[in-house]
Amino acid sequence: MSVAIERGKAWLGKSDLRPTRQRVALAALLVGDGNDRHVTAESLFAAAQTEGERVSLATVYNTLKAFCDAGLMQEVTVDGAKSYFDTNTHDHPHFFWEDRDLLTDAPADQLVITNLPEPPEGAEIASVDVVIRLRPKN
Repeated sequence: MSVAIERGKAWLGKSDLRPTRQRVALAALLVGDGNDRHVTAESLFAAAQTEGERVSLATVYNTLKAFCDAGLMQEVTVDGAKSYFDTNTHDHPHFFWEDRDLLTDAPADQLVITNLPEPPEGAEIASVDVVIRLRPKN
């Protein structure tokens, strides 16, 4: 068994998700090299196709959502319509490179958030998502 598959199975083992063939294959693509990554459903689908995995785009979407629901990944929404999926589930900011449609981690130790507004009565702040949009200088 390849190291990537072993890592994918171990990663899935942190959840209650059943390790189906397709989930293991996608997990291996996501964490198989030991690095965190940011993917879109389309980019993960393309990577699966390149590896010869027989999986539909709908299955990739559903699997990414299941991974998020299980706490294995987090979804980062950019532009209200485009979602990236991040294997690093710790709170951290992101850079979104507008010219490349690329999401990367931003240095968390350089971000200081103070004076958040009080939430409305009966609500509590669940999280604060920070996406810093970048573009090339003119």
